Amino acid sequence: VQLQASGGGLVQPGGSLRLSCAASGMVFSTNVMGWYRQDPGKQREAVARITSGGITNYADSVKGRFTISRDNAKNTMYLQMNSLKPEDTAVYYCNYVVLDPKQPLYYGMDYWGKGTQVTVSS
Repeated sequence: VQLQASGGGLVQPGGSLRLSCAASGMVFSTNVMGWYRQDPGKQREAVARITSGGITNYADSVKGRFTISRDNAKNTMYLQMNSLKPEDTAVYYCNYVVLDPKQPLYYGMDYWGKGTQVTVSS
């Protein structure tokens, strides 16, 4: 699985950005995709995740501001980020975990894309 993230950039506090992550190559029908972020000197943290069935969960710090979604036909995941704060500044990474029981050799394997920088600053 190859993951290509895009959509990062510089935005003022209170602004919005939309990240995209396209999966290609050998994709699986049952999976969970997610967004993680990492600021220099800090641990990578989970931001939001969504299953292939559409179940979502969010970090408390982004609830009500970020919305994760996906288009399974396009193998693409999105993260709509509103009301951005300076503390949201980080490199954002997309992640893909295989949960297809019909593919036991790949079950549990996870893949990472290259990050995209999000900077929230005035």
